[in-house]
Amino acid sequence: MATAFRWTGKTFKGSIQKGEMTADSKDEVVSSLRRQGIFPTIINEARPVKEVFKDLSIFKPRKQKITDKNIVVFTRQFATMFTAGIPIVQGLNILAKQADNKTFGSIIAEIKSDVEAGDTLADALRMHPKIFDSLYVNLVAAGEAGGVLDTVLGRLANYIEMTIKLKRKVKGAMIYPVAVMGVAVLVVSIIMIWVIPVFAEIFEGMGIPLPLPTQIVITISNFMGGIGGLAVLGVLVSTIIGIRYYRGTEKGSIATDRLMLKIPVIGDLVRKVAVARFTRTLGTLLSSGVPILDGLDICARVAGNKVIEEVVLRAKTEVATGKTVADPLSESEIFPPMVVQMIEVGESTGTIDQMLAKIADFYDDEVDNSVTNLTTLLEPAMIIFLGVTIGFIVVALYMPIFKMGEVVGV
Repeated sequence: MATAFRWTGKTFKGSIQKGEMTADSKDEVVSSLRRQGIFPTIINEARPVKEVFKDLSIFKPRKQKITDKNIVVFTRQFATMFTAGIPIVQGLNILAKQADNKTFGSIIAEIKSDVEAGDTLADALRMHPKIFDSLYVNLVAAGEAGGVLDTVLGRLANYIEMTIKLKRKVKGAMIYPVAVMGVAVLVVSIIMIWVIPVFAEIFEGMGIPLPLPTQIVITISNFMGGIGGLAVLGVLVSTIIGIRYYRGTEKGSIATDRLMLKIPVIGDLVRKVAVARFTRTLGTLLSSGVPILDGLDICARVAGNKVIEEVVLRAKTEVATGKTVADPLSESEIFPPMVVQMIEVGESTGTIDQMLAKIADFYDDEVDNSVTNLTTLLEPAMIIFLGVTIGFIVVALYMPIFKMGEVVGV
């Protein structure tokens, strides 16, 4: 089939020539040009304008974000198909075609191709670390080795669902106070920047000395409406960027994570979430046949807190020397005595995976209680803050009016 080629070449005299030629191959273009006394230097296939535009990023379909929910649905459906006796390749092919998320569908198709080429399912999943983490891959590998892949996939789906539920609880606790605080700051800023200056002009025309609260409010308004407000905004943005940069370093990450654990109420919630995640993850890994040392290593990586990660890695090192899991955990301040004792009982009776699942269920309920308590504490605090702030501004604005009334009455 003839194809259009664009070429660039030089003549005997050294002049550069360009053009386009239709031929069956590049070799035919070279031969034709040499017969014309032109030595080609570049020969490229001439692509239609439509295809060129397709390569531009603005014309490419945007990649859809792959969420935890997508992974849960995939895992649950894959487990069901595998249990029903559908071969892995056929199951992956079905899931790739029916995926609502087209980006995820293309990745599943890649995994299917790798499995068809001879890779294990775990190795094929390992090629996509941003979607399937080490926990997921190791569990699948253990399931393939033990011949219980359907059971492992079911446990994985349950684990991810519980993790999503835990994240939703914590995020839910943060959304309300942040929203209320944001509205409060916005309302106060509008009053200070646009409302107070109007009253300040009125008070200036009265020609009476202003009470101290009114002077304070007007001074703050002038500061926020002028260069001072921009300076505060600049400092705030710089502080946020600085904290994010500092947290991106190893030292900063450890320092901020340690600080989070010490904050009243918040620290207790972070600790309970960490214990629930650790016990649920390790219990799922052990019940699926993953070795204890590999399980502790994975738990450390998904801990979400550098301080807790150090504790788990220390536990892994000591377990490698022959100690129990409970011994190193008891030396830390992260894991409560009840958790350590339950793990110790589980190790001595050979039911550590079941004991870890019970601890995780208990601390899921504890997280629920902590989230409720946090919301209960923050809600009145936000209302009091907003009420006191707005009340002070209103009183400060009315005081000069009352004082003027007294002067007129005299």
